Amino acid sequence: MSRMKTTLSQLIDDFQERQLPALVARDADFPGVPGKADVAIGMRRTGKTFFCYQKIQELLEVGVKRQQVLYLNFEDERLLDFRVTDFQAILDIYYGRFPENKDLECYFFFDEIQRIDQWEMFIRRLLDTEKARIFLTGSSSKLLSTEIATSLRGRSLSTEIFPFSFKEYLKAGGLFAESPQNFGSRTAAILRKAATDYLETGGFPEALNLDRNLRVEVLQGYIDSVILKDVIERHRVGNVIALKHLVSQVMHAPGGKFSVNRFYNTLKSMAVKCTKNSLYEYLDHLTDAYLLYRVPIHSHSEKARMLNPPKIYTVDTGLLNAMTFRKSANNGPLLENLVFMHLRRNGYEMEYVTTRECNEADFFARHKASGKVILIQACWDMTEQNTFKRELRGLQSAMQELAIDSGTIVTWDDETELAGNISVVPVWKWLLTY
Repeated sequence: MSRMKTTLSQLIDDFQERQLPALVARDADFPGVPGKADVAIGMRRTGKTFFCYQKIQELLEVGVKRQQVLYLNFEDERLLDFRVTDFQAILDIYYGRFPENKDLECYFFFDEIQRIDQWEMFIRRLLDTEKARIFLTGSSSKLLSTEIATSLRGRSLSTEIFPFSFKEYLKAGGLFAESPQNFGSRTAAILRKAATDYLETGGFPEALNLDRNLRVEVLQGYIDSVILKDVIERHRVGNVIALKHLVSQVMHAPGGKFSVNRFYNTLKSMAVKCTKNSLYEYLDHLTDAYLLYRVPIHSHSEKARMLNPPKIYTVDTGLLNAMTFRKSANNGPLLENLVFMHLRRNGYEMEYVTTRECNEADFFARHKASGKVILIQACWDMTEQNTFKRELRGLQSAMQELAIDSGTIVTWDDETELAGNISVVPVWKWLLTY
């Protein structure tokens, strides 16, 4: 038996004996359409593996035998030499161990499969020839574009996995198993404290219960891993200095407009060589890896969308805090990032609005499935009158120009109803909606 076959045999046996870890149930779910591969995608360390374990646990609870489940993680260092020609060995070993499974529906989980070149050909063959349900994970959104566009078009459905939502964070901390329906003083106090902690720590599962110094170290490691594995290695990027400057720049200005031209000139003034095309590519790679998100201006003109720089947000406020030193007085951008991610994980596509009078609204959000449209403004509090008036004016102007009859201002802790059908909602309550 070859060394790779020996390794695969060991890994298959190990999974059969392994006890599944304790889980925080995620609000997401695999669609589970017969004949299609289910794919969980998202940034590294967001919990895609545990999401697979959650599905395995559900299968076992409804009577599926453990022997009908196969799980392999292709980022296991013992599989570093795995090649596309080794895929058949998985089936040979598995069905050799459990020949009775040839007549049963089996459940195959392949973690971080995009590491293996031409993996999609094997998955296509599995779907066509075996009585198997396929579950895949990957840390690249292009997992579902280039590869699947060729071999798996129409044969897969994706589920995005993000760091914990606020609801999941409350569940993980043992505070509320279900979202509270009433907000008495005790419940409100718990939610305020939880929101403060959530803004600071973010929602990466592994980082939640660590002390601050260790958490910062772990989260910085996540970013280093994305930069190294998902950008430098995957896309063969050579200009590491420019790439790291780019990451640092956008991390220091969450929700800020990012101009490649302006940043290119900044690098030039620092004697860092890089082309504008490379910077555009790096942004694409970081977006593909789910670390960053671009929000364009709301316009029907493609020229306007190209001329106006996008706003850039980050997948998690904990990462932002780990990468930057930020005074508490400047928490507004963190709140805006929190609002963005809540809308993004709930299926909204977003644009920012600049009205004809040059007023701005943070989010014109349209739900991908239902088509529902909402206007959202993020504003830390109402006490700084000039700031609040500017934010209110921006929202009112956008509502009028876009003919939208209601709007929401998400604050840290203010709550009221304003004239013109505008609701002011504290973030600790708003994050439990949608």
